[in-house]
Amino acid sequence: MLLVHVVGLGMSVADLTPRALEIIREAQVLVGGRRLLGYFPDHPAGKIVLGKEPERALRQIPELAATRRVVVLASGDPNFYGVGPLVVKLMGAGNVVLHPNITAVQAACARLQISWQDARVISLHGRGLEPLDEALRQSRKLVIYTDPVNSPEAIAKFFLERSLGHLEFWVLEDLGQPTERVSCLSPEQAAGKKFSPLNMVVVRGDAQGREEAKPPQAILHLGLPEEALVHEAGLVTKLEVRAVVLAKLELHPGQVLWDVGAGCGSVGLEASLLLPGGRIYAVERNPDRAAQIRQNREKFGVSNLEVVEGEAPECLGGLAVPQRIFVGGGGGRLAEILNVATARLEPGGKLAIAAALLESLETARRALDKSGWEAEIVHLQVNRSRPLAGGDYLFALNPVWIIAGRKP
Repeated sequence: MLLVHVVGLGMSVADLTPRALEIIREAQVLVGGRRLLGYFPDHPAGKIVLGKEPERALRQIPELAATRRVVVLASGDPNFYGVGPLVVKLMGAGNVVLHPNITAVQAACARLQISWQDARVISLHGRGLEPLDEALRQSRKLVIYTDPVNSPEAIAKFFLERSLGHLEFWVLEDLGQPTERVSCLSPEQAAGKKFSPLNMVVVRGDAQGREEAKPPQAILHLGLPEEALVHEAGLVTKLEVRAVVLAKLELHPGQVLWDVGAGCGSVGLEASLLLPGGRIYAVERNPDRAAQIRQNREKFGVSNLEVVEGEAPECLGGLAVPQRIFVGGGGGRLAEILNVATARLEPGGKLAIAAALLESLETARRALDKSGWEAEIVHLQVNRSRPLAGGDYLFALNPVWIIAGRKP
């Protein structure tokens, strides 16, 4: 079997070394995407196009390489979000030679004259925007590979939804091509523009001359004391209740959580620590409390929590399908909210309800029973020590019931 060469073109053929050009000239079969094959329209080699199912196309290579010189064309470095590892997997390491080149990350940072060893690089190819949430926790310098769905416009809207319109937003189009264009925009400007399909995005929060990314004002952790949160006259889920609710929800990375009747957002904020790559919808009908959620979100630097200001259950219809739901309020409409929640929750998902009233407890129990769920009820009576007459006494908080169940 002849060796298969995987050649990174960099940003264009101008980045190819003489040795790489010689390998391509000697190829009897050229494999690559339409754009890369387009650089060699007059090449006499047979051509295989890598389309939407690259692995299926690459499975032809072992048979071809038995008698013919096969060269696979890759953009940038074949081993960096590229086709290199897949070719090695199909051919075996001893039958492949990889030729790295400049990546789009390197080229983009060179154009912007910024370092990239401290950047967080994310590929959104064929994925949702959720990886941005986790990345924003770790860095304010992001280099993002886009795709037609996860475009600069979509990414900009994502930032705006999280009140991150102050970040510096660069769009680099057609890198290495005669039509190359580099634009510095605000997310608001980018959200209303169209860009070349060949693009990448660089986001920075430390740009000179612009408003800097606002660091968290406080450290978020599980078991936040109530006084650490902006809230209205004691209307906050107590930390002991939060601990039980989060345990009963069994949160996992990447999940969608609805926090309905979110109040000041205490449960959703702490849940964000357990949902990297996930998303939280904090639903609150009271405008003042919705504003408190936004204040707390900014205070603790939480990026994957979206405030939904509206009346439940009507406002729940447009939200992403949840794997977890917490209902901390609802008043006289609790039964309606639970009807929608139990219907929309993904099978196997978990629902938890906090009830301070006996009527709410019974409404929740009946709703889950009607849906054929096995409900678990936990009664919490929390007492906290307080000083009194040179000693301490136990002060009782209002009792709370946690009703939890898993959707069959």
